Amino acid sequence: MDDPLNDTVQAMLDRLNEGFPRVEQMTGAQARAAVAERRMPVDNLGDVRSTVDRLVPGDDGAIGVRIYYPHGEPAALRPGIVFCHGGGFVFCDIESHDGFCRALARGTQAVVVSVGYRLAPEHPAPAAALDAFAAFCWAVEQATELGVDPKRVAVAGDSAGGNLAAVTAIVCRERAITPRVAQVLLYPAIAPSFETESYRRYGTGYFNTRASMQWYWGQYLGGEMVFDPPHLVAPARAESHAGLPPAVIVTAGLDPLHSEGCDYAHRLRDAGVPVVHHDFPGLFHGFMTIQSFAPASSALELVCDDLRRLLDRSESVST
Repeated sequence: MDDPLNDTVQAMLDRLNEGFPRVEQMTGAQARAAVAERRMPVDNLGDVRSTVDRLVPGDDGAIGVRIYYPHGEPAALRPGIVFCHGGGFVFCDIESHDGFCRALARGTQAVVVSVGYRLAPEHPAPAAALDAFAAFCWAVEQATELGVDPKRVAVAGDSAGGNLAAVTAIVCRERAITPRVAQVLLYPAIAPSFETESYRRYGTGYFNTRASMQWYWGQYLGGEMVFDPPHLVAPARAESHAGLPPAVIVTAGLDPLHSEGCDYAHRLRDAGVPVVHHDFPGLFHGFMTIQSFAPASSALELVCDDLRRLLDRSESVST
């Protein structure tokens, strides 16, 4: 008998492979418009009590954020999560990940701050990383106003946003921005290297492709290949990963980024960082933000359980 999960995954992959635009053949603006046209309406508005849109100060102008408040009136300050959306550094925004952030706030009972960072190619690296860091600092500085415990703020992101979350964790360590309770990296884009085992095995036919990843990185890097420090764009290239906050890392086995996500989990562990690594061998890049996809709900539940333990700081997380 066929495995129903495999059937479900294959059906979703068929839809994605057929319908997702060939962004590598477009300009950044064209890709942004094409992806936005595919956006589905949010159907979980009731997952949170309320949302507030704000502008927060950045290095090069204001940064848009959306703040998600869970239901209920807590007896004490809530934990916080600063979330950076994916989209290859080029597209997606606060709206594209609105439903996911609502579900994340509900699942963790944390105040979620979703960051509308600057996009490439109009704003090449490290603009997005600097915006993510600035938004995190703002969330910590304004924590009490937000109803957040400043000692319990995590940074999170998916795909390109996972890169920005990892970079933010490193920059916070460098600049002694404390505390950093956790980093949550969902199938993160760690480095512009396209010759890993997973790139060779899954570079075509599994929604996210080698060609599109080369295009994303090309848009973000803007022709520059050397950055000082290099971890502003490639967190694996940090001189040290010691002293970083505990990590929850999700990887998907059918993802070209699988190898680099697993490698980063190993790097953090080797540096003494507690890591919870959820590897989903039969799933593909981006699956967690497809809310109609049953495996996404199960994965989010696991991640929220991990985050609640880390943000509570009263329980140890198994490594």
